[in-house]
Amino acid sequence: MNEIAKPDELLDEHLVFLDDLRASGITNMYGARPYLMDAFEDLEKEQAGAILSYWMRTFSARHKAGAK
Repeated sequence: MNEIAKPDELLDEHLVFLDDLRASGITNMYGARPYLMDAFEDLEKEQAGAILSYWMRTFSARHKAGAK
């Protein structure tokens, strides 16, 4: 199985933020990068995009029944 590489900048807080943003329904997750950049002001556009992409590609594996 191919493992998806984590962006160097990735923090657990980024994934929690994106999970919470998704649950809120405020935005379609394809439009989540600006929200991520506003919440974590140290992230640049490319970094936020890489984190969002990682979040999207790993969402199912991270949210299997009983997993957290």
